[in-house]
Amino acid sequence: MKLEIVKRILSSLALIPIALFFIIKGSFFFTFFIATCFLITLYEWHMMSKKKKYNIFGFIFLIFSFYSVYFIRNELQIQSLEKHGLMIFLFIVVVCVSTDIGGYVFGKLFKGPKLTKISPNKTYAGVFGGYFFSIIFTYILYNYSEIFTDQYFGIDEFVWVLIISTVSQIGDIIISYFKRLSKIKDTGKLIPGHGGILDRIDGMLFAFPFYFIFYLIFY
Repeated sequence: MKLEIVKRILSSLALIPIALFFIIKGSFFFTFFIATCFLITLYEWHMMSKKKKYNIFGFIFLIFSFYSVYFIRNELQIQSLEKHGLMIFLFIVVVCVSTDIGGYVFGKLFKGPKLTKISPNKTYAGVFGGYFFSIIFTYILYNYSEIFTDQYFGIDEFVWVLIISTVSQIGDIIISYFKRLSKIKDTGKLIPGHGGILDRIDGMLFAFPFYFIFYLIFY
């Protein structure tokens, strides 16, 4: 168990700066990064569900999900603010990642009652930890990131953190359900201590489309 935690931490320390470089750099760099993640995710989903009837529906959802990722980062413009898309993108990523970290940490530390049989590793303590970490990390992002200069973490942002964190946790449970159907623990072995790309972005795959649909309806 300790070895897995060490692998998880080291992999995160290596991957986070790389991912941030491509995300913040934007343009061709971001497109290349997202396209690579998309192809790997498609492959992992296919290997996990190639003999299942829902295989094709997963492909359709992944295409829509990654399109929403691309749209929010590269196309979303509100009130002519060029960095608005980047801000929303980083907001969603930070909420999803911190939710995942908080769920993992609190789940391991406090254990307690299981949340659902669909994903037996999920606990109520992990849910609380996901909310707690997402609020703290997003607050830090707003107050100490140059990208969020002049941005204020108020009640609207607080509510959005809770919404995106909830969607992310639901996405995590949904992907866990499909992994259980396929009788596998991880969708891949690409990231030491984490599994595959799909294992790590499961929450984001649902959070980005959720915001994208909200944007289409209300803006």
